[in-house]
Amino acid sequence: MAATRTLNTFRLPPLPTIREIIKLFKLKAVKQLSQNFLLDLRLTDKIVRKAGNLTDAYVYEVGPGPGGITRSILNASVTELLVVEKDSRFIPGLQMLSDAAPGKLRVVHGDVLTFKVERVFPQSLKRRWEDDPPNVHIIGNLPFNVSTPLIIKWLENVSLRNGPFAYGRTQMTLTFQKEVAERLTATTGSKQRSRLSIMAQYLCDVQHILTIPGRAFIPKPEVDVGLVHFTPLTRPRIEQPFKLVEKVVQNVFQFRRKYCHRGLRMLFPEAQRLESTGKLLQLADVDPTLRPIQLSVSHFKSLCDVYRKMCDDDPHLFAYNFREELKQKSENKR
Repeated sequence: MAATRTLNTFRLPPLPTIREIIKLFKLKAVKQLSQNFLLDLRLTDKIVRKAGNLTDAYVYEVGPGPGGITRSILNASVTELLVVEKDSRFIPGLQMLSDAAPGKLRVVHGDVLTFKVERVFPQSLKRRWEDDPPNVHIIGNLPFNVSTPLIIKWLENVSLRNGPFAYGRTQMTLTFQKEVAERLTATTGSKQRSRLSIMAQYLCDVQHILTIPGRAFIPKPEVDVGLVHFTPLTRPRIEQPFKLVEKVVQNVFQFRRKYCHRGLRMLFPEAQRLESTGKLLQLADVDPTLRPIQLSVSHFKSLCDVYRKMCDDDPHLFAYNFREELKQKSENKR
């Protein structure tokens, strides 16, 4: 029992501050990579607390940079922390942290977009999807230029129950530009409602849990930052393949100021466009004069279910891409 208590009250020994680490290793945020550093450890501690109880947890941190959030995670009584950092300039500073926390911190020089986290943590951590989330967490202060493609990739992983979600309903706590955080959590009818709102909310419970002022970062970004918490749902609100849902949602929101029937028409080849769009809307019981932001996840569920049946009836339909059709017409005119 005493050994457990000792393990759970681990604190990092005195170390150079993040500001000193930046000076020591001559680190500089690269604007083209959307890098912004958090130096205030009270704020990084707050971010980690917002992720929930990390006692004995296995944590996967993405984009650790100079290691501000990394320190706060290590001080949260985790069993193991894995950090994946693409920028080699940050590796020596992270290695210094690893040396200060023997057996607790693993540093990988790699790309989060391709890293296979499902092979890293003990298989004994796996939980059935219907059970409570496993004691595995993803935390990250993401560079803005990768945050959207990365969350879309992870949402697809949620739908397939693979990648970080091979362990079960792994929770994520991630930073985004405030505008993106608002899109992820936007409700039906909100001006921020977008493709991201639907894709995130049909698979996860999504909460915008903290707004961090831009001035807290070095260099100061032009926007504030939102911290968003994701918990995968035991059952998705739309039970169709991710790529099918993504196609329907993308088509609807490409004409976000028009009535929803305008985008839905683009799901069908020109020769059958009018008739098939009418059939889709009628069978899904969706008013064609609703704007995209007025469509609920329930509306999208109906649209996706009917579109899936139409694709099953016509094996060539799902492969249809109206942009390819436009391109072909343009080439034929030359």
